[in-house]
Amino acid sequence: MKLSELGEDAVVSRLTRSLRLDGRVVVRPGDDCAVVETAGSLQLLKTDCIIEGIHFLSDANPRLIGWKAMCRPISDVAAMGGTPRDALVTLAVRPDVEFAWLKRVYSGLEAAARVYGVNLVGGETAKSPGPLFISVALTGSIAGGKYVGRSGGQKGDWLYVTGKLGGSINGRHLRFRPRLAEALWLVAQFPIHAMMDLSDGLASDLPRLAAASKLGFEVDSSSLPLHHGVSIGNGLRDGEDYELLFAVPSSVKTRLEAEWRAKFPKLRLTAIGRLVEKGRTQFTEKGYDHFGR
Repeated sequence: MKLSELGEDAVVSRLTRSLRLDGRVVVRPGDDCAVVETAGSLQLLKTDCIIEGIHFLSDANPRLIGWKAMCRPISDVAAMGGTPRDALVTLAVRPDVEFAWLKRVYSGLEAAARVYGVNLVGGETAKSPGPLFISVALTGSIAGGKYVGRSGGQKGDWLYVTGKLGGSINGRHLRFRPRLAEALWLVAQFPIHAMMDLSDGLASDLPRLAAASKLGFEVDSSSLPLHHGVSIGNGLRDGEDYELLFAVPSSVKTRLEAEWRAKFPKLRLTAIGRLVEKGRTQFTEKGYDHFGR
């Protein structure tokens, strides 16, 4: 069976279902990050990659390419309620690329690392016969062992998204800022039952969160916070928004919205629906799928 016939989620599920995992593994593959126990504390592990022609075009600003490569895994660590720590960068590039161009890519990696307090501790370089490939492996720490996965959602939880959705291809997919401060504040102040970042579009990512929590969802599509000129369909499927999607109990809804406005007055927070015992598990629209048709 071809990968295009399975789709990304099924490919990942089939590849990871029989992996060797010992008792140190707290959260196995399938969440934003893995969680492992190391020397009595919990650690987040994440790797992410960007590929020329898939995640950026060849004429993109090289500094922004590096920025995006580092910020993608930082966004995943944030979505687990963690703090990013140490990164390894693997890069495969054509030998005919100008060093000055590659140096600008690294300046973007370094800029993101400085902004978010990440140590860029090493990596690997190799020759590529074709597109540029950058992979960043990142560790993260968890304050007090308090992490948030996708599977803790409960029936009746309100679903929220930060910021606005859709139209990322207009440049936001290269310039986004991971919602690290916001995620850490949320986890410290509220009972966040489930959370993830929106990388493949709400139409792909919300069903993943609901499925992990063994629930359905009800969403009012007309309530989605959209960028100017963006349709509801684009808001659902475009992807690479890197906003937070999270679930909280209804008992904190009023306090959450009031305190969010005071803490982050320039960033929108929108209730888009709820987790339900029986409801939709898919949208009619579909988000990005690396292997989907």
